[in-house]
Amino acid sequence: MHRTGNRLWLAAGMVGVSSWLAVAAGASSITGTVAFEGKAPTLKPLAMDADPACAKKHSAPVPNEMLVLGSGNTMGNIIVWVSKGLPAGKTWPAPKTPVVMDQDGCQYKPHAMGIMVGQTYKILNSDGVLHNVHALPHVNPAFNKPMPPTLKETTTTFAKPEPVFQVKCDVHPWMTAYIGVFTHPFFSVTGADGKFTISGLDPGTYELTAWHERLGTQTATVTVGASGTKVQNFKFAVPAK
Repeated sequence: MHRTGNRLWLAAGMVGVSSWLAVAAGASSITGTVAFEGKAPTLKPLAMDADPACAKKHSAPVPNEMLVLGSGNTMGNIIVWVSKGLPAGKTWPAPKTPVVMDQDGCQYKPHAMGIMVGQTYKILNSDGVLHNVHALPHVNPAFNKPMPPTLKETTTTFAKPEPVFQVKCDVHPWMTAYIGVFTHPFFSVTGADGKFTISGLDPGTYELTAWHERLGTQTATVTVGASGTKVQNFKFAVPAK
């Protein structure tokens, strides 16, 4: 009985420690869906005729990446991040796993992405044609990296936080991407289903910012407890004339 009691006590203690660690590490989440409100504009497909090598990579028209909609007008390529409310002085290490952007089908993939300060930004050229990666930040140093067919990979990092700036290809003007640089891991990018989740938050009140390349930004204030998930949805619309 004495040994059984010890085992039960230890098991209960481990449950308590696990719960404490979950709270200490941040056990709250914010999730939601981003949707387009109103009648969506019809955008012309990407015109790649200027480079036959690019045009041959596609057997059908390539949808414009400026407005990616899913079922129910959910929106892809929306960057959502915590813009206010994180503990002052707290730091988060940059992941060792790189953020990867590929030049594939004469498109930058993904079209929108987030990265942490100091995290490796790996740029691939899967196309086997000449590209260049021209980043246009305002805070971090701008760069323009040529990517000839023989150069399959290059890397860089960003030293300062800066949401959100454009990356473009000067060889193929339809190629654009957008990247936000953050000091923390509390950001997400929606797919065509419009869904985002930001996990690992401590209890508190936070400002969320949702960004779209043409429709601007929206903000919302969300308060989370010691654990659990709060829902915050966003809707974008074409501004009234």
